[in-house]
Amino acid sequence: MALKFNEPTKAVLRRQIAEHIAETEKTPKTNLREANYEPLPADRFFDREISWLKFNQRVLELAEDETLPALERSNFSAIFASNLDEFFMVRVAGLKRRINTGLAVTAPSGLRPRQQLRAISEQAHKLQETHARYTIDTILPELAKEGIVLLQWSQLTPEEQERLSKFYRHRIFAVLTPLAVDPAHPFPYISGKSLNLAILVENPVSGKTHFARVKIPDNMPRLIPVDDFDSDAPAEGEDGQTQRYGFITMENLILSHLESLFPGMIIKEARAFRLTRNEDIDVEEDDAEDLLNAMERRFGPPIRLELDQETSPFLSELLTAQLGITADEVYRLPAPLDLTALFELHDVDRPDLKYPPFRPTTNINLLETEGGQSQDIFSCIREGDILLHHPYDSFSTSVQAFLTQAAADPNVLAIKQTLYRTSGNSPIIDALVKAAHAGKQVLALVEIKARFDEEANIAWARKLERAGVHVVYGIVGLKTHCKLSLVVRQETNGLRKYCHVGTGNYNPKTARMYTDLGLLTCNNIVGQDLSRLFNQLSGYAPKTDFRRLLVAPRNIRRGLIERIQREEDAAKAGREAWIKIKVNSLVDEKCIDALYRASRAGVKIDIVERGICALKPGVPGLSENIRVRSILGRFLEHSRIFAFANSAGP
Repeated sequence: MALKFNEPTKAVLRRQIAEHIAETEKTPKTNLREANYEPLPADRFFDREISWLKFNQRVLELAEDETLPALERSNFSAIFASNLDEFFMVRVAGLKRRINTGLAVTAPSGLRPRQQLRAISEQAHKLQETHARYTIDTILPELAKEGIVLLQWSQLTPEEQERLSKFYRHRIFAVLTPLAVDPAHPFPYISGKSLNLAILVENPVSGKTHFARVKIPDNMPRLIPVDDFDSDAPAEGEDGQTQRYGFITMENLILSHLESLFPGMIIKEARAFRLTRNEDIDVEEDDAEDLLNAMERRFGPPIRLELDQETSPFLSELLTAQLGITADEVYRLPAPLDLTALFELHDVDRPDLKYPPFRPTTNINLLETEGGQSQDIFSCIREGDILLHHPYDSFSTSVQAFLTQAAADPNVLAIKQTLYRTSGNSPIIDALVKAAHAGKQVLALVEIKARFDEEANIAWARKLERAGVHVVYGIVGLKTHCKLSLVVRQETNGLRKYCHVGTGNYNPKTARMYTDLGLLTCNNIVGQDLSRLFNQLSGYAPKTDFRRLLVAPRNIRRGLIERIQREEDAAKAGREAWIKIKVNSLVDEKCIDALYRASRAGVKIDIVERGICALKPGVPGLSENIRVRSILGRFLEHSRIFAFANSAGP
């Protein structure tokens, strides 16, 4: 049932949000000494959007790395394409929306909004062109040498063409829906990230030319096997020939059978195109009768049009006019478009062209006993805090086992859990459901604004609600991004709180691909902090104080700046001072300025960041003591670490 608020209640909520935001933006007392600092240069920040494009360029460089296995290189090419899609759907779309509404302001880098958009367009065009050319001219030929071939219809034998034509008639034809455009049929809605065919057909009787659109089915594999793959066959046959894994793209197969969709018409031109839409749509949460339904209805305006480079000027102009796309938003690329299709090649059974298998191990503190029995995780945690480093430490034998054991333990009274992203058939969800069925108090905070996972998260929320789990959706106006579990257990000496605090999502699949840190602890202070935080997330507790946790957006910036300034003071006093940071991105201007001042004082600072970095390292008189490195590789670097030489105590 939708929860409705009357106007007085809405006013109270708005005031509470405003007070909360005002509280978070208060300048900490330790920053009052900034007035005594030498001014910092105005050009001290890299532009965050251009920095992101440089990050994705580093992903492309992995695809270009000839020392990597061939299928891993094609996979990095697909990752580059997927990353760029998200960049346009969110970052570029958000900037364009702010420009159109007059809300955009000059970036900290000094670029005005339209300058920033032009710079992004220039860099993105170059990058996407380089990516497409390298993939088609280098990666695909390298795969072909290994027997993994992307074929054109004209390259198939008559027998192969007959087999695929039968496949088309039986499996594809009925799914396709050609949409004509004429006075009775308006130009169709083109969904975001969909691959389409733009077709010009001529009526041989009237001689008139008409436009039609065919959407490539996105619920079927994009790459259709040409060969019968025998998983038991060796990669190299008895004749010494490498087994061929031949594929044809779905759009190529459809293009070869267009006459079945337009019988009696003359096909004058048919080209692929792809549209990217704004997926960064804001929802007025306090005005939505049902936030879940509001999230399910999201869609936005187009922001990028990818065209087959062979598309005629007439067809190009028709598409741009109908879609409201400017010339700068058009990307003319060699076919095939949408190289995220290369993800499908990674399923080819050629382990010699992939990374060697990686198998996580059980953390040494959680190993089985000598009798072969699984450890009692609660007793292991009581022995001391356990730091987990995924994927090297197995997620299934640590975090997953912790929650599974908690659900089954009759002494566990309550489980409280945040869920930002999880996986299909999630054992975490199953554990929470079993715990609720067993009569335990179970709270699940499901973040339905986890971008691109909204639909899945809503499904999990409904499943949990049906099981009797108390499901909440966080704080109005804020996204809940923390990854926490709290287990309350009845023991001999009273209640004990067992906690998991991590940087990764509760997702067994991504836990095998992301590097993340997690801490299992029964420290009483941490347990009290988590209890307070869950109360804040599920109820009304805006003034909550924490002893060990730094919680955004209220005090994490202030807490980090205080620790940075502590190192600055130590360096000025002649003591050892250093800072080591590992993050996804570094863009907060106040924190960066604090790092600059610490560097000026002589603090040695090492930063490892995966993506965006607005800080300029190695600038004389500003950041010569700061070193920044980016690590990209087999696993997605996702952990966040802040280490400081000096503690708060004497």
